Amino acid sequence: MFYRDERLALFIDGANLYSAARALGFDIDYKLLRSEFMRRGKLVRAFYYTALLETDDYSPVRPLVDWLNYNGFAMVTKPAKEFTDAAGRRKIKANMDIELAVDAMEMASHVDHIVLFSGDGDFKRLVESIQRKGVRVSIVSTIRSSPPMIADDLRRQCDNFIELDELREVIGRPPRGEQAPARDYAAAREQEPADQTEE
Repeated sequence: MFYRDERLALFIDGANLYSAARALGFDIDYKLLRSEFMRRGKLVRAFYYTALLETDDYSPVRPLVDWLNYNGFAMVTKPAKEFTDAAGRRKIKANMDIELAVDAMEMASHVDHIVLFSGDGDFKRLVESIQRKGVRVSIVSTIRSSPPMIADDLRRQCDNFIELDELREVIGRPPRGEQAPARDYAAAREQEPADQTEE
């Protein structure tokens, strides 16, 4: 439930939201996402969290990060750490939980409602703490993927669970072949981030 006069802040766990949307078979149009939540309330800030692999000359997530930066999102990034596991596979360690939690706690005194785009159960305590400050918390994730992308205890803790699949028509991006206006070229260039290991 949203109220038009309430101050909203969005906190987007980039890797988590990307994985949830991919599991449901669609891409997120971030321009539409921002517009949708501006319509639902007074959007104060939209944060997007992602780690960038700085060792590569080109990061596949870089065009998306640049586009979001110029289109009303507050970007929070840090270098991802690359390592090789015991089996010799290249892995990326990229966890933005602390950054998101600190920012959400700081922002809680300036808003009425926080919308967290993540199903990570580690955020249960953060949600509890924000609620104790009198701020409502909605979680956007999905239970329609297999397995579900949201931790059950996080879903129980939040004030409102928003099924990502039900937002598909509002914030989903059409298949790449149907991209129409040239002005959306930057959004069309959004590419998938490298698989990230959360630790």
